[in-house]
Amino acid sequence: MSRILVVNSGSSSLKYRLYDGVDADDETPVAGGDGPVVLAQGTVERIGEPGGGPANHESAVRQVLDRIDLTGLTGVGHRVVHGGQRFAEPTLVDDEVFGEITDLVPLAPLHNPANLTGIAVTRQLLPGVPQVAVFDTAFHRTLPEAAATYAIDTETAHRYGIRRYGFHGTSHAYVSRRTAMLLGRPYGQVNTITLHLGNGASACAVAGGRSVATSMGMAPLEGLVMGTRSGDLDPTVVLQLQRVAGLSVDEIDDLLNHRSGLLGLTGANDMREVLRRRAAGDPAAELAFQVYCQRIRFYVGGYYALLGRLDAITFTAGVGEHAAPVRAAALENLTHLGITIDPDRNNNQSGDRPISPDTSPTPVYVIATNEELEIAHQTTRLLTPRPPG
Repeated sequence: MSRILVVNSGSSSLKYRLYDGVDADDETPVAGGDGPVVLAQGTVERIGEPGGGPANHESAVRQVLDRIDLTGLTGVGHRVVHGGQRFAEPTLVDDEVFGEITDLVPLAPLHNPANLTGIAVTRQLLPGVPQVAVFDTAFHRTLPEAAATYAIDTETAHRYGIRRYGFHGTSHAYVSRRTAMLLGRPYGQVNTITLHLGNGASACAVAGGRSVATSMGMAPLEGLVMGTRSGDLDPTVVLQLQRVAGLSVDEIDDLLNHRSGLLGLTGANDMREVLRRRAAGDPAAELAFQVYCQRIRFYVGGYYALLGRLDAITFTAGVGEHAAPVRAAALENLTHLGITIDPDRNNNQSGDRPISPDTSPTPVYVIATNEELEIAHQTTRLLTPRPPG
């Protein structure tokens, strides 16, 4: 059993959670009950903002470490968004690894720098405690080459690391494994489609515990419609914006990452506000809702065909766990595929649960994601000595 501190250092916030009793051999960890106990948790927000929180990430980490009891700490697990092709599993951080993660910043300029700052400060303040990097992209290293390869010039793609990496890996790993647990079947025998719908959103086809397709690509921009990100887009749009509209690369980057998605369509990036406006008859909100749900349905159908056999569909993250209208619309008209939602279960219940009828050939679940617990579990597995052979 291990005591693990999980640090998720974002660009302007720092989330943390301290677990006790993390078992390296528990394949389906669930917090509470017989699982790990959360000793401390919280979020430090508005880092570096005028009139906001701490001045920088070092101050934020010091604030966190000052407020929690780290007696008996086994290790620290850090979320790192992009591991490129170099990192396929959780990795103990030393100077060499830190440098290699730094080299990957061009692939995730919005995310990896903040992750690195959290690692650097924690290494400095806890010099005797092992630090482990857990990569969002690692779960998707099992993607078949046909799923990871973009159809552009091969030499150019290899030279610049252009391929599908996928993201939200810790969430898809946790939720797909939890789905198998609720089904009462071995993880390696279950095919699932997991839908992580938050401000960022992605779909993943998981066959026997292995990611075989995912909607996000080289960066967390491709795929589903998101709070502020466009998702799938004809590349000609970028050329048009540059050639005709005269926008610079940085301006286009800002548009697609920060001023698109639900925000671009409605002026609001929060699905709760979009649903409120839709209920009030706002046509822009109605269109955004339909675009959002149609994109999900498109991926569900495609992944069903890819998997060949589908044992469950699972919704997770903020929108996936709490927006019943989205769940219903996203799987609308799929009854012929054995996919049906029970309105009462979908609208009136809570917790990890099925929202499909008991007679449905393909169960549909809502499961609360727990990326921090997944990071703690992967960190513990790496730090736990294994007998040879």
